[in-house]
Amino acid sequence: MEHRDAPLSDKIDVTVPAVARMYDYLLDGKDNYPADREATEQLLLQVPSMKVLALNNRQFLRRVVRRLAEEYGIRQFVDHGSGLPTQDNVHEIVQRIDPDARVVYVDNDPIVLAHGRALLEQNENTAVIQADFRDTESIWTHPELERLINRDEPVAALFVSVLHCIRDKDDPAGVVRRVAEKLPPGSFLVVCQLVSDDAETRRFVTEFMDQSTGGNWGEVRRPSDLAGFLDGYEIIEPGLVEVSTWRPDNDLDPKQPSKEWIEFGGVARIK
Repeated sequence: MEHRDAPLSDKIDVTVPAVARMYDYLLDGKDNYPADREATEQLLLQVPSMKVLALNNRQFLRRVVRRLAEEYGIRQFVDHGSGLPTQDNVHEIVQRIDPDARVVYVDNDPIVLAHGRALLEQNENTAVIQADFRDTESIWTHPELERLINRDEPVAALFVSVLHCIRDKDDPAGVVRRVAEKLPPGSFLVVCQLVSDDAETRRFVTEFMDQSTGGNWGEVRRPSDLAGFLDGYEIIEPGLVEVSTWRPDNDLDPKQPSKEWIEFGGVARIK
């Protein structure tokens, strides 16, 4: 139970906004409730680019997974803080390239667990684990992960738009490092999170989300903080960037329209 503030629950309180359901609402999903929609709309008043940011972040995830599979031959993915299933999930992208590719999703939200397991009922190469993504040992000794992930072959460990859900005291760089230590050479780390150069934006969003979600939030950080999360690993081109500019498929791909906050990150290789 280390790094876990409280035992995981299978109870769902739809009166308290949840990050996964707010994100689902921004992606025009249907697995959200009035409390999630109200909190999201209030946040949009302060940071109106939030919806485009969420859509661009999802496109980043799709590009990263596809390129890691096509260009680097990665066939194993562990998605920490995966969120609710939506269009073009990680397993759908990579299994179009290789049906034998294996994916493990990790999330602590019981709604994510229920929807994910229903979606994957007939997919033996994919699993959903209910766990706090800070609890590295429980995740990497889980029977489903041990069934699917061969630790002698390269793995892509994803931390996409999730590290801002934990506080600095939880040592997000340490969370990434503990996972990296589980992986063989040739593996990859994918890291991005919400950042802002503006102190007032960081303060407002951090406080608003912390209050709205009942403390289930971390911190909006500065772009410079992200480099420490991947310290010691080879960050591949184009480096740490605003995610809509990470290897876009073409010049017509949507870009982040404003900079009051951005989703910032990149991909690192473990040598």
